[in-house]
Amino acid sequence: MKFINRETELKALRDKWAKGESQLIIVYGKRRVGKTELIKQFIKGKEAVYFLADKRTPLEQLRELGQIIGDMFNDDMLKSHGFENWLEVFNYIKKRKKGKFIFAIDEYPYLVETDKSISSVFQKGWDECLKDAGIFLILSGSSIGMMESEALTYRAPLYGRRTGQFLIKPLLFKEARQFFPKKDFDECLGVYTITGGIPAYILQWDGALSIKDNIKEKIFLSTEFLHNEVEFILKEEFREPKNYLSILRAISWGKRKFGEIVNETGLEKNILTKYLMTLERLQIIEKEVPITEDVPQKSRKGLYAITDNFFRFWFQYVFPYKSDLEIQRYDEVLRKMGESFKMLEAWTYETICRQMLYDFRDELFTFERIGKWWENGREIDVVALNSQTKDILFGEVKWSEKQVGTNIYMELKEKATHVDWNRASRKEHYILFSKSGFTKDMVELAKKDGVQLIYKDKSIKG
Repeated sequence: MKFINRETELKALRDKWAKGESQLIIVYGKRRVGKTELIKQFIKGKEAVYFLADKRTPLEQLRELGQIIGDMFNDDMLKSHGFENWLEVFNYIKKRKKGKFIFAIDEYPYLVETDKSISSVFQKGWDECLKDAGIFLILSGSSIGMMESEALTYRAPLYGRRTGQFLIKPLLFKEARQFFPKKDFDECLGVYTITGGIPAYILQWDGALSIKDNIKEKIFLSTEFLHNEVEFILKEEFREPKNYLSILRAISWGKRKFGEIVNETGLEKNILTKYLMTLERLQIIEKEVPITEDVPQKSRKGLYAITDNFFRFWFQYVFPYKSDLEIQRYDEVLRKMGESFKMLEAWTYETICRQMLYDFRDELFTFERIGKWWENGREIDVVALNSQTKDILFGEVKWSEKQVGTNIYMELKEKATHVDWNRASRKEHYILFSKSGFTKDMVELAKKDGVQLIYKDKSIKG
């Protein structure tokens, strides 16, 4: 399996390992994001036990763990009888390990599901057996909410014990491109529009096939894991997946305001609020507000958006066409995709442009926040600001076949006059992003006005 990026996380884990002290590390993040591979890369060449928890009974899992640890320590008795409880596991490791030792438990939330008291047991095991024994304990999980409630929040049983936590996020576009070093920007953007930065999805992609053929063979085909991936995740995470399906479908079809989602789904407002907060916590959706809002949490201008690229693609082109796909009318569904997929690409490019801003900070200024702005029918794709220095950046993104001309810049400047943020004292900066480059007049004007021009992902010097 190709391992891309995660250098920061690997270095941090290795630095903690080098200290030789006991560590309790929490690794969490959405499903398929690469947590397991990160752990496996870290434990290579080290004395370690890796255990993948599941939904079997606690006794069955303890027996399997006994076989794994028994193999490591050549303990035939342990292999045949297993452990009776988790405190016995911790005591055994403390007594038998020699030197530094890693104990990694993947999908820890499954242990919690089968035994609600397990985190209290781990707290006791850490305090009495492991914290002074040079043990490197890793607890990893895909259920973000459960990992937070069991280990990270103030009331969590393991709160105060952890010595580090790693929230593993999807890869940025520039990182995901490393999977396909020979593909150009446009094709990589098409792939990223579908897979996002989820390594497990990117690895399903066949680099020798076109985007359309990959969609047909890797997503539309009902026997492929990506075909039912969204439904699988929702069933794993929720007791009532149909309500979440309804909410996500509504958002994907343009119902982005709270009231619109209420009307589309028929859910009670208080119930919908709870569901939306859960989807936000799982990083499937986000509530966007204009970047200049002073108190974003209380803003009445919030719009919900699906942030997971694959979820967005699936709800656009798989969920509505299940019947067609079932009888293999793949070309018909691809035809229906038509121009709308270009709109998805444009949305993705806009997101990538906000990611790219960090690469141009030396040429601009240090940003505190990056987002977008809208009001009274006006919208600015990219806005970045620094409240201390009063610097603000306005940006326009164009993923089209036409070169960006001076008219786009002038329209952006006009929209900026309506942004009510430190109007009297701010220093304004401008940036334009384009798929197809810029007219000669725009390049000349950019040189005169100090406008930053970005062609796809490269800066153009005027």
